[in-house]
Amino acid sequence: MASLYTRDNGVYYLSISFQGKRIIRSLGTRSKSIAMELIPDIEREIYFELLQGRKKKETPFKQLAKLYLAANHNWKPSTFEINNRMLNNYMNRGFPENKTTRAMMIRVVNSCNNWGLKQGYIEKFKKLEGGSNFEARTRILTDKELELVFENVRPYHFNQFVQFAYYTGARSGEIRRLSRVKLFSDYMIVEGKSGRRAVKIASQARKILDQNPEWNYSKDYVIKAWSRNRRRLGLKDARMHDLRRTFGYNLIKQGRPIYEVSKLLGHSSVTTTEKHYAPLMATEIEEFIL
Repeated sequence: MASLYTRDNGVYYLSISFQGKRIIRSLGTRSKSIAMELIPDIEREIYFELLQGRKKKETPFKQLAKLYLAANHNWKPSTFEINNRMLNNYMNRGFPENKTTRAMMIRVVNSCNNWGLKQGYIEKFKKLEGGSNFEARTRILTDKELELVFENVRPYHFNQFVQFAYYTGARSGEIRRLSRVKLFSDYMIVEGKSGRRAVKIASQARKILDQNPEWNYSKDYVIKAWSRNRRRLGLKDARMHDLRRTFGYNLIKQGRPIYEVSKLLGHSSVTTTEKHYAPLMATEIEEFIL
């Protein structure tokens, strides 16, 4: 007999009793609809365990991916979308040729397998190599391009948003809705890629805040507004995120320690900063003789 129930943490569990034996398995989700979808697969595994006296050795990757995506990882919606897309593309089309996308897919597949190992769905797996072999984008805006952007991007409120993005080095998604940001005199608390982080508000950024009301943009608006201005100004291969890269690059050129720049950018480690900026800084090395 099988029964579905929740515990105090809100997570659904499946309990099955058979010939005096009882096994309980977490479904790893607080959603009843997702739990109902998972029941048939989990029920088969539990009956296998009850009948054979041992767990099924291997869970097919397709099923494992389904369980992994349904589990409670406390992901943001955007993180779930990336993992869902990467796993589905991997199962349907395999690895892509693009080096950066391939590296991202490898990291997601490894993470899924590692989760399956910890949950007991698989006994072992071979970690895929190449998860760090991405090609860092190196596009930065020159001083002339920055001047062109600051003087000509329109409308005015979006111009101020663009300048604020550059002077803080923040990601567009962190500052699109200032109404959701906790502002203080010289810093603000934003929702970053890996949770909340503090973003320094230097004097140039503070001046923009003092002169402008809070903006409230959607992701789609920022993308389209930037694209329209980029085309109008003739900026080749320039993305909104390149402002952030230019911010870090200019700080390093000024002699700021890379550890400090890493903190300002909100990177998880200095290694991440080095990986992104090493190709850029190689061109700044002065002439030397061996």
